[in-house]
Amino acid sequence: MAERSTAAVDVADNSGDEPLTAKADKATTDGLAKAQDTAEKSAPDTGSDRQSTESGIATPELHSGHKLARRYRLEECVTRLDGFSSWRAVDEKLRRAVGVHLLPADHPRARSVLAAARSAALLGDPRFVQVLDAVEENDLVYVVHEWLPDAAELTALLASGPMAAHDAYQLVSQVSQAMAAAHREGLAHLRLTPGAVLRTSTGQYRIRGLAVNAALRGIRADRPQRTDTEAIGALLYAALTQRWPYETDSYGLSGLPKGVGLIAPDQVRAGVHRGLSELAMRALVNDGATASRQDPPCTTPDELCAAIAEMPRIRQPEPTFVAPPEYQRTTYQQGSYGRSQQGLGQAPAPPVVAPPPPLQSRTGKLLKWTVAALLIAALGLGSWQVADQLLDPRNGNSDTSPTDTATGDGDKTPKPLKPLKIEGAAEFMPSGSGIKPELAPLTVDGKNDTAWITAEYQNFANFGNRPDRQQGSGIVVDLGSVQSVSALDIAMYRSGQKVEVLAADKDASNPTSLSDFPQRLTKLETAAGTLKSTLDKPVRTRYVLIHITELPTTGVANRFRGGISEIQISG
Repeated sequence: MAERSTAAVDVADNSGDEPLTAKADKATTDGLAKAQDTAEKSAPDTGSDRQSTESGIATPELHSGHKLARRYRLEECVTRLDGFSSWRAVDEKLRRAVGVHLLPADHPRARSVLAAARSAALLGDPRFVQVLDAVEENDLVYVVHEWLPDAAELTALLASGPMAAHDAYQLVSQVSQAMAAAHREGLAHLRLTPGAVLRTSTGQYRIRGLAVNAALRGIRADRPQRTDTEAIGALLYAALTQRWPYETDSYGLSGLPKGVGLIAPDQVRAGVHRGLSELAMRALVNDGATASRQDPPCTTPDELCAAIAEMPRIRQPEPTFVAPPEYQRTTYQQGSYGRSQQGLGQAPAPPVVAPPPPLQSRTGKLLKWTVAALLIAALGLGSWQVADQLLDPRNGNSDTSPTDTATGDGDKTPKPLKPLKIEGAAEFMPSGSGIKPELAPLTVDGKNDTAWITAEYQNFANFGNRPDRQQGSGIVVDLGSVQSVSALDIAMYRSGQKVEVLAADKDASNPTSLSDFPQRLTKLETAAGTLKSTLDKPVRTRYVLIHITELPTTGVANRFRGGISEIQISG
């Protein structure tokens, strides 16, 4: 799933940690992963209460609507862990969504987080999610970064199955080149997990959390280039097999069977590209991964880039076309059309020659043509006289126009539908609290790559089964005045949403609750990517509600999110 058009992506990944450092650091990293996983499972998704973690550090007491620097308005808490929290926010100055990491100024990692964020901001490489601001203010340290609207996590992409060879090749090529450029500037990631790699709608891979994610969690490595290279190998391994190359299940992926060690991807799943399988093993330098390989291991992103360059380029497969059915010839035999009945190997039957027509004399031909000419002249004269009588106003036929005579009332064709002008769109908020009301105008901006997208809800498809979302949500379209609505064309942000379209009475003014929309335009059903409907009879209304009651899964277990990309109404 894509996430398509202003699709939100989590600021910090919420899955268990699997060690990507050398074996000497394995026990320390495992302990950190277990502590993180425990804290994340118990942490609430949103809330304003001060929360203590296992380390005894309290997260800042913040809530949705809090504003930083009179500019960044916090909207939704997506992670609360180990003394810091991560939020989806809105930059009110530039009117765009951003991500914010927050931690107290006296947090033991505050200095290192600020330093990492400022170093990452100086890189300016578009292959990384950009750090926009790093500030210490009012006893808080916060880091503001891009919030990619059209990106999907690698975790979600792998939920549907392993990647094709071309897609896996693009993944390892782009990520390796980006990390090689970062290391040349002295920057390491150290937490390059499937949740840190995003793919945009154009197919470009972008990496978030460069240096910052590791600083937030206090992760360090003696050999950072080897750590990041092994992480890239783990990502490639997962892309080829849909398995995590360690015994522990992580990021929604099953680990390898216990006790068998690290086996090559082409031994885990049939049909894996041999060259990519060997490349993954060369990057996974721990656990004797390359002991049986002739090629040397890759211990830095630069070495991995060189190994990729030596491989034959894996091109995208050509689209397959279904051959059209063979043209079936017909033959004319003895006065009837039909398929030839000749057997294989038999000589074709000689054509039947029709006897020549009997000879006609010149006199007969001339007589026939003369009679035909006289008949045509007589018919033309008679038609002219009849028309002259019908058009003469003295005959009492002045009330009947030629148009009325030629066509009756039953022959009138219906007028073609035309799009109605939409004055505005607002989020449907029956409880008075919104989800992302600032994104509602994106549903009527004429662009399918922008969208109003809900927050991500856990455990329940009906907006997390929250009391303030019992009537669901959606978009209310204002046509400006009462119009005749005849057809709907709605592009959904993601398929699988349960949706219906309702209309307010023609005398309604500013409808806000579900009871204000008594007219049903479509039935409640699970919609595909688009919802199109032509009404049997036009409905007179000014306000149309696209009402969503249940959300589809994001590809991650027990997580749900939906939205609307574009709305067109015709009348």
